[in-house]
Amino acid sequence: MVHLTVDLIAKSRTHFKKKRGLSLLHYLKTLTHLYFSNKNIEEIGDLSMCRNLTVLYLYDNHLTNICSLDFASNLTHLYLQNNNITHMDNLSNLQRLSKLYMSGNRILMVEGLEELRGLRELHLENQKLEPGEQLLFDSRTLLALAESLCVLNVSNNNIEDIKELSVLKELQNFSAAKNKLLYIEEMEGVFELWPQLLVLDLSGNPVCKKNKYRDRLITVCRRLETLDGREINELTRQFLINWKASKEANKRRNNNEMSAWPVVTHPQTNDFDVGQGPHPGRIYRPVNKQGWEPQQPPRSILPVNQSQGLTLFS
Repeated sequence: MVHLTVDLIAKSRTHFKKKRGLSLLHYLKTLTHLYFSNKNIEEIGDLSMCRNLTVLYLYDNHLTNICSLDFASNLTHLYLQNNNITHMDNLSNLQRLSKLYMSGNRILMVEGLEELRGLRELHLENQKLEPGEQLLFDSRTLLALAESLCVLNVSNNNIEDIKELSVLKELQNFSAAKNKLLYIEEMEGVFELWPQLLVLDLSGNPVCKKNKYRDRLITVCRRLETLDGREINELTRQFLINWKASKEANKRRNNNEMSAWPVVTHPQTNDFDVGQGPHPGRIYRPVNKQGWEPQQPPRSILPVNQSQGLTLFS
């Protein structure tokens, strides 16, 4: 089992041996970037002497959990993609962290980030999930990131809906390609709450096959520059916005005209000479709010011989 420790750093040709004029202790205190990707590392050991560490590269290893990073209060970038990590824990002390890369792990629940209120980028695509599982989100973590998160990548994680992500109102770049998103109305409702959105990728979802999918999202996301890898032409956007506004105006006008028609009711009676209601046998149409204008009876009822009192029905 390979542990990332101070001794391993001291033996590394890419680190301490390039700084032969320094003592190991002094070197560790001044170390800001640590590169140990693809080194078969299975666990993080005691690195507490590296207090000025700001960037840590540990991708393409065999880590199963996050540990021993409580010392790293100055860390801003953490690269942990393509390991076997199952839980997002032991990160609460990394309060200066701005970018977290954890794609290609085994994470089922996005959680434990409540203290990372400065996090701007979160990369969680391609989790190695079991059949029937999908990536889930803890509401406390989402609320904590609502004011800071600008980039979120959750592609290829079997996600079926994103309603709970609507609180992330500062998002500028959202990638959720190759999931199971289906309902265009749900997408519109969420994206209306993301006024800063510039880049959106939903390619490979069933929703992309919906009628007018691209047109509808362009009109909702007023600042969007790229949708599913294709740039949005400003003239096209303005045309679609104007078309939608015209369609909605016509619909309101038609509704107003229909609501202006009077509704007249008359009591039921068998005495045709009583009351002011319309004469039976005649059809009336509204001419104004004061009265009614009679029309000729339909041809289906034609008096043939009034002297005999007979009426034939065609």
